[in-house]
Amino acid sequence: MRTIKYTFWIFLTALTALWILAEPAAFTTKDFFGLRSLMMQYTGVLAIGCMSVAMMLSLRPRWVEPWLGGLDKMYRLHKWLGIGALVLAISHWLWAKGPKWAVGFGLLERPLRGPRPPAANQIEQILLTLRHNAEELGEWAFYAAVILIAIALIRSIPYRFFYQTHKLLALAFLVLAFHSAVLIKFSYWSSPIGIVAALLIVGGVWSAVIVLLRRIGVGRQAKGRITSLEYYPGVRVLETEIDVPSGWAGHKPGQFAFVVSDPSEGAHPYTIASPWNDANHHINFIVKELGDHTRRIKDKLVVGQEVRIEGPYGCFTFDDTCPHQIWIGAGIGITPFIARMKYLAKLRADGHAPSPQNIDLFHPTADYDEVAERKLRADAEAAGVRLHFLVDARHGRLNADRIRAEVPGWAAASIWFCGPVGFGEVLRRDFADHQFPIEKRFHQELFTMR
Repeated sequence: MRTIKYTFWIFLTALTALWILAEPAAFTTKDFFGLRSLMMQYTGVLAIGCMSVAMMLSLRPRWVEPWLGGLDKMYRLHKWLGIGALVLAISHWLWAKGPKWAVGFGLLERPLRGPRPPAANQIEQILLTLRHNAEELGEWAFYAAVILIAIALIRSIPYRFFYQTHKLLALAFLVLAFHSAVLIKFSYWSSPIGIVAALLIVGGVWSAVIVLLRRIGVGRQAKGRITSLEYYPGVRVLETEIDVPSGWAGHKPGQFAFVVSDPSEGAHPYTIASPWNDANHHINFIVKELGDHTRRIKDKLVVGQEVRIEGPYGCFTFDDTCPHQIWIGAGIGITPFIARMKYLAKLRADGHAPSPQNIDLFHPTADYDEVAERKLRADAEAAGVRLHFLVDARHGRLNADRIRAEVPGWAAASIWFCGPVGFGEVLRRDFADHQFPIEKRFHQELFTMR
């Protein structure tokens, strides 16, 4: 989480510093309308910068994952950039409209403005002729973007509607990119802020075109066919096994993939619940009924149905050298740990040396299914993992004190958490209060892509 915050604020600070270099007199202006002009440029540059990076992140570039700690963290940054762009764009709009309203109400007096200085070259002249169109189109694109970002942020809006409308943001971005390219102060283009803005806009435009052409992740996709479906009514979970005969390069336990079973619904991210085996090419997913799509999925999927899988993504891969690992899989957050246990069990079955790490797995759950529990216990035993299976109604809620009591060597361990974000943050703060190095050894999957 700290990496995401640092990245977000460093980006805004860097753009601000470059803008100040281009406007060294920004802090000395005393004229309100002069300040208005400066603030419109400043908020506009920051807004299009945030939108451009958010658009580039929407392509799910895997080379960025190691820097941010996985695609789940990248999507969190994407969300923050979207919110930042929304706030800055509204501020930009208010600086543009507010003074006009104040003049209309007699609260401000419009300054006398002489003729605009002649263009220094042909490129500036072309941009001047496009100003009116850029202002008009940009205003309508702003209204559309506000609505579309609001739809993305309001979780009660069904995912299907979100998916079908969210890609329209790419179209709004193209209009806003035109608006920005025309209306950014011409002198900026020969300064560092102009060069950076140009690179960001070009990258954003390229990404928007890829989104509109529906070409996201095409080089990381494979076709598969559902071979089995098993539903666990006690926990409202569907386990799906998919045969992927070719095109899948493999994955590490703990990673996830995007799955398309219905093109009208789009791609949904699911943690992979099985290790990769070159011998059978099967991939398992375990999906809990949590939203509008997942509640319907057991009635829509059938054995033999074709699906498309994209990935793998994520850095929640259990890679560390700590002598002890503590796993916490809350609810459906148990999925990456199932994949890891199956991987460790296969190593043991093939005669390889067992994992040098001691592993404690805590699985707190509000729901219960006997068959699911039996399978989980079998996986833990085969992998040599000590399982703490906790049903809330029987054993009470899990907390950090209980984990420390059950694992005396917790201070030297690493912690791997997957489950509700709020629960993870509570545990994170509690362990931080006990001087646990959370930035180095508390790994949390932020599996919220919207």
